[in-house]
Amino acid sequence: MPFDIQISLEKLLTGLIVVIVPLSVVGLYLTSDADSSLQQTVGMHFKTLAQTDAAATSQFIRDRIIDVSAIAGDPNILDAVKAANRQYGGMDEEAIAAQIQKIEGQWDTPKADLLVKDMMSSRPSRWLQQQGTLNRRLLKIIVADENGAAVAATGKPLHYLEADQEHWRAVYAGGKGALNVTDVRYDQLSQSDYVEIAVPVLEEGSGRFVGAVSALVDISGLFSAFDQQQLGRTGRILLVKGSGIIVNAPNVTPDLRLMSEEFTAVRDALGTPEGRQAGYVTAAMRNGARIVGFDDTGLKRSQANLDWLILVSQSEREALGPMRTLEHFAFLMVVLGLLMLTVLLAYFWTHRQQGLADLELLQTQEPPQGRAASA
Repeated sequence: MPFDIQISLEKLLTGLIVVIVPLSVVGLYLTSDADSSLQQTVGMHFKTLAQTDAAATSQFIRDRIIDVSAIAGDPNILDAVKAANRQYGGMDEEAIAAQIQKIEGQWDTPKADLLVKDMMSSRPSRWLQQQGTLNRRLLKIIVADENGAAVAATGKPLHYLEADQEHWRAVYAGGKGALNVTDVRYDQLSQSDYVEIAVPVLEEGSGRFVGAVSALVDISGLFSAFDQQQLGRTGRILLVKGSGIIVNAPNVTPDLRLMSEEFTAVRDALGTPEGRQAGYVTAAMRNGARIVGFDDTGLKRSQANLDWLILVSQSEREALGPMRTLEHFAFLMVVLGLLMLTVLLAYFWTHRQQGLADLELLQTQEPPQGRAASA
């Protein structure tokens, strides 16, 4: 038996408003709260990624330092350096400097061919070449004596006198000897990014500085690992210096010396304990807000050139896109509910005015009818 249900428009609108408006308001509140929670969750996730990559970067550099230090401490290298230093016996500093400068002046001429051939065929050089074959990250290795003159190498050094190079002054350290790692450089020949690690060769027992080992170390593999991490269409992982210059980012190389837009916001956060503890910021940028997680590699404590930070960045719109869609839907439902409430109030007001008008009309018509009845 079919049912015939009749509901007045007033009751229908009232019921819809009673149900839709409160639920929409609650939904808007819940989605707004969920949006804040999701933003915090994404920020913490980016912080964790930055910490992981910072730890990997620090460990990578420390492992390469260990590789070069092992070469500097090998008996083959120590013996070669001692033998090179003995040739200066009985010579004063001026005579030593004059001899080294003479060879340096002839280094790129045929006069030095025999010296270069003897150096490259020596036992220490052959051993260094074996080390380079075993460890492909070591692009070039050079051993120098206490005066900075080349003793052995995996390939002909550009200069016979290493003491004129910037890294030598750092590793010599006034005769005390100190580890030094340069900033990132780019090699056109091998098309790879590298750092130069210089380690002092110290005499056994006395610890006296007797020479140094410098190695060009390929770090392109580290950068490739960062570039391969996927963070959506707008996500990116950056390695930046303490000045904000990008060391590595997708399609960015150190020689471009580009500034990181995210670094400005991160720098402010790094200046406070609260900011460092949070580990992420939401920053307004030219192309919209971005969520940026960050962490310090900690390498600056031992090497001033390696004041590196890891930044993990993504557009806020992309990171929070699904939740923002729900939030917009909830807001639309609230607007729709308020619109329906306005329509209902207008409907009630119109019908109330019409009812009052009808009542006044009836009141004006009653007296004549009453008199007619009594007559």
